[in-house]
Amino acid sequence: MARCWEMRGCDEEMQAECMHSTTFHDRCPTKCAWGFCRLPQNELTTDPALVFSTEPDRSKAVKDSCLHCVLFLTKGPRL
Repeated sequence: MARCWEMRGCDEEMQAECMHSTTFHDRCPTKCAWGFCRLPQNELTTDPALVFSTEPDRSKAVKDSCLHCVLFLTKGPRL
């Protein structure tokens, strides 16, 4: 299974020109055309228990969309 929280979806040229690139260690904002997760396991949640859980290591997410993804919140890196 792909670890979507570790993938940006941008090639090197795109990252070199992006102010949110790995050089600066910022997450891809949801407004970014490549910030949206297109993987089939992506499922956004509104469940407060998942959204406010203290277990996931949110610093490992490379996209803002991971912070509301069931896969990341349940199977992603832990603190």
